[in-house]
Amino acid sequence: MGFLKSFYIHPAFFRYLAVLSGCFVLSFWLPFLYPLAWLATLLLLALFLFDIYLLYAQPEAVKAERFAPQKLSNSDYNTITIKYGSRYAFKVQLQIIDELPVQFQKRDFEHIAFLTKAEKKVYEYAVRPVERGEYVFGNLMVFASSPLRIVKRRFTFQSGQMVPVYPSIIQMQQYDFLSISNHLTEFGLKKLRRIGHTQEFEQIKEYVPGDDFRTINWKATAKQNMLMVNQYQDERSQPVYSIIDTGRVMKMPFNGLKLLDYAINSTLAFSNIALKRHDKTGMLTFSKNIEYFVPAVQKLTHLNHILEKLYNISTEFTDSDFGLLYGQIKRKVSHRSLIMLYTNFEHISALKRQLPYLLAIAKKHVLVVIFFENTELKDLIENDTQNLQDIYHKTVAEKYSLEKRLMQKELQKYGIQTILTPPEKLTINTINKYLEIKARGLI
Repeated sequence: MGFLKSFYIHPAFFRYLAVLSGCFVLSFWLPFLYPLAWLATLLLLALFLFDIYLLYAQPEAVKAERFAPQKLSNSDYNTITIKYGSRYAFKVQLQIIDELPVQFQKRDFEHIAFLTKAEKKVYEYAVRPVERGEYVFGNLMVFASSPLRIVKRRFTFQSGQMVPVYPSIIQMQQYDFLSISNHLTEFGLKKLRRIGHTQEFEQIKEYVPGDDFRTINWKATAKQNMLMVNQYQDERSQPVYSIIDTGRVMKMPFNGLKLLDYAINSTLAFSNIALKRHDKTGMLTFSKNIEYFVPAVQKLTHLNHILEKLYNISTEFTDSDFGLLYGQIKRKVSHRSLIMLYTNFEHISALKRQLPYLLAIAKKHVLVVIFFENTELKDLIENDTQNLQDIYHKTVAEKYSLEKRLMQKELQKYGIQTILTPPEKLTINTINKYLEIKARGLI
């Protein structure tokens, strides 16, 4: 049974049969071809048996292994590596087929390679998942054929390899590296001048030329009989919360990714930056109920806890309860905090329904409401109109685009910070707003 399952006919064999059939047909008018056709048939049969012997003489003639990351990064291109080698004594053609997870909907994966005796090779390809969850790779199959191209032998490796897809770890690492190397401006992040100085005292030190004379500590100066100044440092350990609306408004897709996943990727990257700047980070998700609440903690290991919670978030088909959100924040978040609220409003009437709760939250905390531009409407507005229907479409698109800007102004009128952003620029704009608020000393 093992032989039958691994035995396949090479497509070239059918071409050989077609040539033989043509010879038998032509022998009706050219009789001398008839014995030659039978001779070629016997030769093909002998080569058929010999090819089987060549491919099956060695039990483990081909080795292959798939190497995937322990966690795939959502919305990013992740590299999958296949290492393979041959122990055949002749040059062999390998047809490699990897059964990708059903979420990719890709059924035409194929890689062709030619290997000499004892040769090993590496093949890499990239996959881009657009939803979180468990991705199960099927069989890694390798079909080997000899130079005769008559039969093929199938080798099967690594059936049922499961790899979880987490929020964008790659994006988080990119911003983390750039923040360390001071190259954040390459991604559009702004360098903001700090306004004044913070009030968190660090130490008293001896005055050196260039120190701000306003920070002279006169008591210490009199005691030491030399000029001494107070030294301050950036305020640290300030609570920062990322709050994600998981209601139906976050199901809207852009470039294959739901708004919820953009918010999740941004939360992970932003939380990492905040932790590296010694702030406390926490997280909350809500729709009709409070789903996850992670108190703000200042530990780098806390990021793993946030990552695990983000992995399990899903959207609901219901409207979100902002009154419930306000009650939860009032009970659980006692200190003044920076609250980044990821949500979406398509109509100004929807915003006005939730405005009393947003104002109540903003009374005690620094609230930043983050919602999304509809980039498809933007493209529709910028395109030239060709007929009356195009004019209707463009007018409606401009109306919705204007409503988004009016909502932003409405929130700013009440002193609520806002970010109106295209989905693909969400992370950059969120981190920029965080740096701006820290520079202005608002928390």
